[in-house]
Amino acid sequence: MTQNAKRRAIFLDRDGTVAEEVGYINHLSRFRLYPWSAEAIRRINAAGLAAVVVTNQAGAARGYFPEELIVQVNEKMKQMLAAAGAHLDGVYYCPHHPDAGEPPYRQRCGCRKPQPGLLERAVRELNLSLAGSAVIGDRYMEVEMAHRLGLRAALVLTGYGRGELEYGRQKWPRPPDWLAENLLEAVDKILLEV
Repeated sequence: MTQNAKRRAIFLDRDGTVAEEVGYINHLSRFRLYPWSAEAIRRINAAGLAAVVVTNQAGAARGYFPEELIVQVNEKMKQMLAAAGAHLDGVYYCPHHPDAGEPPYRQRCGCRKPQPGLLERAVRELNLSLAGSAVIGDRYMEVEMAHRLGLRAALVLTGYGRGELEYGRQKWPRPPDWLAENLLEAVDKILLEV
């Protein structure tokens, strides 16, 4: 890789993709990684791609927990992954909601998925390339976000994924590029093609 070459990335949703979907994580003790997440992220690391988490966390806007808890949960996730030999290059979150809470949390922002603001910020701050990058999530909004930027996307069937596939696919303007049982399978499928 040349000095100025930008790395490609795999952008990962947090809850339902990397970690168990338990509703709003309103206490640090509620955060649980899926057992296959560290291995999936190690494979991204080994392939030389950036592993970046992008997550909506509107619980702060709704007043369910302080924004500091989002930071603490993300730190715990990074530490748990690091202890298993996996490295995240970045974690980006949106604490906003368009209709709930008070300013500054109540706003129509560009960072709440499916808006692409979190990906654009990560690309800028981490010097990444969108070309050849991909997104993995358990909600169709992650697929939509990827497609808005010309990226390919995998829908995992963990978290909300199975229900999204079964009950929402007839409304999808375009299907995901990959379907996978979980994050590890999604990473393997993506790495075969990028």
